[in-house]
Amino acid sequence: MLELLISQLTDPFRIGLVVFLLVTAIRTRAATGLWAPLAVGILFVAVLIPLTTGAAAAPDNATRLTAMAVGVLANAMLLAVLLAGWFGWQKARR
Repeated sequence: MLELLISQLTDPFRIGLVVFLLVTAIRTRAATGLWAPLAVGILFVAVLIPLTTGAAAAPDNATRLTAMAVGVLANAMLLAVLLAGWFGWQKARR
């Protein structure tokens, strides 16, 4: 399980999707808010990647569901780091 989390945390495709999820949420926060799009985006990326990569070829649903559940955790961790950096940047600019 830890190996799966580490591999997801270091996946450049996942990191890129989460970075651009944050950029999009920041740009559209006046119309949509910030937290709801981020939450939905975390779930979307967590489901999208296992369904389009090697986990989709898994013979059982348990492997896919595990990859998705760990993906939610990995996405939340990546987003937390990015949000901390963004909020720190905003505070330093003031």
